[in-house]
Amino acid sequence: MIRDCITLTGLRVTAHHGVYDFERENGQDFVIDVTVWLDLRVAASSDDVSRTIHYGELAIEVTDAAAVNPVDLIETVAERIAGVVLAHPAAETVQVTVHKPQAPISVPFTDVSVQITRSRT
Repeated sequence: MIRDCITLTGLRVTAHHGVYDFERENGQDFVIDVTVWLDLRVAASSDDVSRTIHYGELAIEVTDAAAVNPVDLIETVAERIAGVVLAHPAAETVQVTVHKPQAPISVPFTDVSVQITRSRT
């Protein structure tokens, strides 16, 4: 079991996801956390960024995936992001959390999010 991971926390992107027309029209902020499990031993011993997943590039890929092609559910956005991460050969498992802090909820709240975990099969 690999216990090495790279974590990106609090990636922010404005997108137009949501069930309601006003969400699609106006857009809103989404916050994304990603943890990807991979074996970092070779990268660490070689000190070679090409032997890991470049977290700066990954951050751009994740936010780009979240920003395009509006969908109704943040569950769908999370699944899309997981696919982007698992496209990296080094990635073994990924956990994605998509926060929707401006969700149309009628009671006071701090955050709403979905979290998924996917593995390479």
